[in-house]
Amino acid sequence: MTGTIALQGGGPFTANDDLDAQLLAGVTGPTAGGRVVVLPTADAFEHPERQVAAAMHWGERLSVEVEALMVLRRGEAMEPGAADVVRAARAVYLVGDQPLHLRSVLKDTPVWAAVGEVLAGGGLVVGVGASASCLCDPMVDPRGGAFTLGLGLVTGVTLVPAVETWSGERLHRTLSMAATSQIVVACVPTGAALVRSGGAWERVGEVDVRGELA
Repeated sequence: MTGTIALQGGGPFTANDDLDAQLLAGVTGPTAGGRVVVLPTADAFEHPERQVAAAMHWGERLSVEVEALMVLRRGEAMEPGAADVVRAARAVYLVGDQPLHLRSVLKDTPVWAAVGEVLAGGGLVVGVGASASCLCDPMVDPRGGAFTLGLGLVTGVTLVPAVETWSGERLHRTLSMAATSQIVVACVPTGAALVRSGGAWERVGEVDVRGELA
């Protein structure tokens, strides 16, 4: 059974409570009674404990059990015990602002394989902001707005997260390169999202898609 994937534009654990509640209510399958695992991997060098604190308050508001899994380095993502924690989750949230670090830590690891198993088992996988962009392949390279390899949980669309924070010049450059390469781009502001649950993509909020979503 295929679960739900959500690509949120930004505001982890602060800007998406209504959507998060709906997503978590829709989780089915053997993971439905489990906890929400938070991976602050992409904030490894930027105070990941702040994301954890926000997640705990969010869990209290939404009445869900939250477990922060501090997989911050590649060696930690290779540990079978960490993968088991993810595999048993009802939902997995990936947050943080360094997508290149997220990719380097998780790609081809047991923890990343476990994320895929959560989705395949009917669970929920949510990426927020730059972490959401990393779930796509290709993803936007934060160093200049071009495209690079992502983790590939989502293919056929790339994400411009928190688009309201991008300069006009940077956004124009990225969209121009996407049009030349025939890459579908979704520009997703904070508080909005793209959501897919076994079928077509659903736009939540003011999402601007350039191209045709598969």
